[in-house]
Amino acid sequence: MTKRWAFLFPGQGAQYPGMGRDFYDTFPIAKATFQEADELLDFPFSQLIFEGSAAELTLTKNSQMAIFIVSTAIYRTVKEQFPSIIPSVCAGLSLGEYTALVASGKTTFAQCLELVCVRANAMHEACEETQGTMQVVLGLSEEVVREVLDHLTPHQAVWIANLNCPEQVVIAGSCEAMPLVADALKQKGAKRVLPLEVSGAFHSAYMASAQAKLDPKIASTPFTSSDVQIVMNVPGNFVTDIADIRRNLFQQVVSPVRWEKGIRAMMDSVDVFLEMGPGKTLSGMNRKIGVSAPTISIEKIADLEQLVKSVEAYATT
Repeated sequence: MTKRWAFLFPGQGAQYPGMGRDFYDTFPIAKATFQEADELLDFPFSQLIFEGSAAELTLTKNSQMAIFIVSTAIYRTVKEQFPSIIPSVCAGLSLGEYTALVASGKTTFAQCLELVCVRANAMHEACEETQGTMQVVLGLSEEVVREVLDHLTPHQAVWIANLNCPEQVVIAGSCEAMPLVADALKQKGAKRVLPLEVSGAFHSAYMASAQAKLDPKIASTPFTSSDVQIVMNVPGNFVTDIADIRRNLFQQVVSPVRWEKGIRAMMDSVDVFLEMGPGKTLSGMNRKIGVSAPTISIEKIADLEQLVKSVEAYATT
């Protein structure tokens, strides 16, 4: 029986200097991806990824571009090295949704790179305008977190930004308000409230200016239908209509990412999850969600060995 694969791609926060370098050095298809990006951007972005400082790479205008390029390079390598692995569905966390659009055949790398470039710069500018931040709340449900925020709102500008997995809720908003909100959440029973390595309040009203700047680029970017399905962040479900894909990309900038809901929507129709890109965050979330199907993470070349073994094992079942 043919295995049904889901391809998953990470979002901002997974970046680190040197990511993807082993793929660049080993596989021509990966190197070509980095070079294509450098040529399209008319800037040696590969050098920034491989040799830039962690602080430089964490800047929104850089981290989004870097993760998208690296994730695409790894995806293209896997596609070339394992032609029998064809996804039935793709999904990505926040920024990763753009890589998912490329992997699902909804748009091209070149077209999407332009789109991500506009998104990265617009969100970077919004970060500088609003001075927001994000924190992850551990040990509370969405309902309890929302109750705390509703009680403090509109006095405090903080919103739910990500619903990642059970009892892991990311909030975003004002740097000034966050300590007060964190204290209120701890009083409600939060195990921990931890800051995230990001430079702004993503998926919140603080990104409204970025949403406005991104809108015309989303409207002008070509998208096509394909046989590979996509699950998107805003509805946390399958999306097929091109107009809905555009609408969800637009809304995603200021709306919560419903990642857990999206994974649950895929669970009954997927035999293997394949995470590609820096970090192994999505695999960890799958475990916490309770996904019974195996999840394989491809971050380094060494990870390909597990994929080889998995493909061989599946071929005999």
